[in-house]
Amino acid sequence: MATLQNRTALITGASAGIGRAFAEELAARGFHLVVTARRKDRLDQLAAELAAAHGVRVAVIAEDLADPAGPTRLLGELAAQGIDVDVLVNNAGFGLPAYFVRTTWREQAAAIQLMVTSVAQLTHALLPGMIERDYGRIVHVASLAGLIPGAPGSTLYAGAKSFCIKFAESLAAELGDSNVHVCAVCPGFTYSEFHDVNGTRAHVSKMPGYMWMDAASVARQGVAAVMAGQSVHVNGSWNRLVAALMRHAPQPFARNLVGRRAKDFRPQ
Repeated sequence: MATLQNRTALITGASAGIGRAFAEELAARGFHLVVTARRKDRLDQLAAELAAAHGVRVAVIAEDLADPAGPTRLLGELAAQGIDVDVLVNNAGFGLPAYFVRTTWREQAAAIQLMVTSVAQLTHALLPGMIERDYGRIVHVASLAGLIPGAPGSTLYAGAKSFCIKFAESLAAELGDSNVHVCAVCPGFTYSEFHDVNGTRAHVSKMPGYMWMDAASVARQGVAAVMAGQSVHVNGSWNRLVAALMRHAPQPFARNLVGRRAKDFRPQ
C-alpha cells in the first residue's frame, strides 16, 4: 500500500486562484502533484515554487479541458508518464457574465465541457484505480451558486455547479464505507482572478468584505472536508447561513430575492 509520501494529486485549473491554493495545500501535506491548466508558464513557476518549498515532485501538463479532446489527452499523458492519481481536484471553470441569448453557443458548449463533461470524464477514468489501490480523494470545486436559486446572467454556471454537488453526493453514496471519498466544496465569493477574467470585478468589488473568503482558506477547508469523508462542504459561516436560509425559505421568495440581488454582482 502506498504511503502518503508517494501519493499524487491532480489539480485542474491550477495556474491561479482556488486551483493554485489546492496545489499549495496538498503539497504542504506531502502529496506529489500533477498540475494542469492552459497557461504553461504559470504552471512551470508554480511547480518550481512548490518543489522547492515542500520537496515534492510536480509534473506540469498544459491542457485545455474546455476542448472535448482535452481530457483524453491529459489521461493519455498521465498513462505515458506512469502516474497513478490518488487525489483528483476538479477545479477548472469559468463564468459567462451575460444573459444566455447574448452569448454564443460555442462559449456555452465550452463551459459545459469544462465544468460538467470533463469533471465526469476524469472522475470516471481515475476512480477505478483509486478503488483498486484502496485510497482515493475526489474534490469537485462547486459553488454556493449550486445551492441557491439560479440568477439571471452566467446562466449555466449554477446548473453546472449543482451538477457537481449532486454528482458528489451520489458517488459518495455509491462508494459507501470504502477508502475513496468524494466531496463537493462550495465556496462563495473568493478573492482570485475569476472575476477579473469574466469582467465582473467592478461589480463584485461593491460586495461587503464579510461575504468574501481567500482562496487558501477555501482549499484548506476543502481538503480537510474530503479527508473527513464529507460529501458536501460549504465554505465559511456566511455562505452556510445563506445556503440554509435559501433551503428553508419559501422558494418563490428565495428566487425573487436572488434575482433582485443579481444586479449587485453581475452586469445586466
